[in-house]
Amino acid sequence: MSHNTFGHLFRVTTWGESHGPALGCVVDGCPPGMRFTREDVQRELDRRRPGQSRFVTQRREPDEVQILSGVLEEDGVLVTTGTPISMLIENVDQRSKDYGEIARQYRPGHADYAYEAKYGIRDHRGGGRSSARETAARVAAGAIARRIVPGMLVRGALVSIGDKHVDRANWNWNFVGDSENPFFTPDPASVAVFADYLDGIRKAGSSVGAVIEIVAEGVPAGLGAPIYAKLDQDIASGLMSINAVKGVEIGNGFEAARITGEQNADEMRMGNDGRPVFLSNNAGGILGGISTGQDIVARFAVKPTSSILTPRRSIDRDGNDVDVMTKGRHDPCVGIRAVPIGEAMVACAIADHYLRHRGQTGRE
Repeated sequence: MSHNTFGHLFRVTTWGESHGPALGCVVDGCPPGMRFTREDVQRELDRRRPGQSRFVTQRREPDEVQILSGVLEEDGVLVTTGTPISMLIENVDQRSKDYGEIARQYRPGHADYAYEAKYGIRDHRGGGRSSARETAARVAAGAIARRIVPGMLVRGALVSIGDKHVDRANWNWNFVGDSENPFFTPDPASVAVFADYLDGIRKAGSSVGAVIEIVAEGVPAGLGAPIYAKLDQDIASGLMSINAVKGVEIGNGFEAARITGEQNADEMRMGNDGRPVFLSNNAGGILGGISTGQDIVARFAVKPTSSILTPRRSIDRDGNDVDVMTKGRHDPCVGIRAVPIGEAMVACAIADHYLRHRGQTGRE
């Protein structure tokens, strides 16, 4: 299987399967001399880790990262050497027997049929390589990417589950990481609403989708290119590569098609510091494929988890009509744990463009 790598100068290759002994990534192109700790990476993995509430899969994976190469340790801090950084995460709670009944069946909404049509073989145990379990490696890589661009801060939040939405007037970034917030929501009032809604979905043996918003602050103007290396193009590509994502928008996104040019254009004035001030950010911090220095804003839509207890009509390898009910441990809303994954993909895309910009222009 090809296409396991993304990025140009900041290149990430992931490997491993959902029910294999381990998974991981190799990060290449990271500049030498960067300083971080293993805990910096582990902190991000802990945010994505399953089994932390009743609203996500109960698979119990500690997701403890091992950093195998590319660093030297100095007084408890890891310093990058400029060589490939290899990271490994062991799988310790696989239950492959849960998937025995669907070994020859194609689950509706999953990639089972398409995957087998392409490769002639598939790993039915949790989706194998195409499982969302693979995204743990991306989050580990994203923890490194966050340190490439000086002063950059990448944060994400869940803004809707099904037809339930946050109230943006209540937006509080500090609440997103609160221990009493199982949804990565920025709106404290939405927790009870989401909890009641998802409890009903979960008890019915069903699932529901979500929308995630990622905001990158401190991104300098000038990253990207106007034609085939647009910054928003690569951000969208990274987000679209996340399992179960079916839509991506930058800035005002699809709303831009519903308003006038006067409403959509981000007007400018000169600031007291001699730098331009934008009066709005409908463009999401990117114009003509190049960053403007404003916050970069991207949203992505995650479909409902296809593995549900409700029987669905399908077929098997032998061409028989079957009713498929997927057992095992699955997220009633897989979008919840997509927040740190989306952050990682945006961080990786911006880090890659930062290094490309420096290489082309010679400027930070």
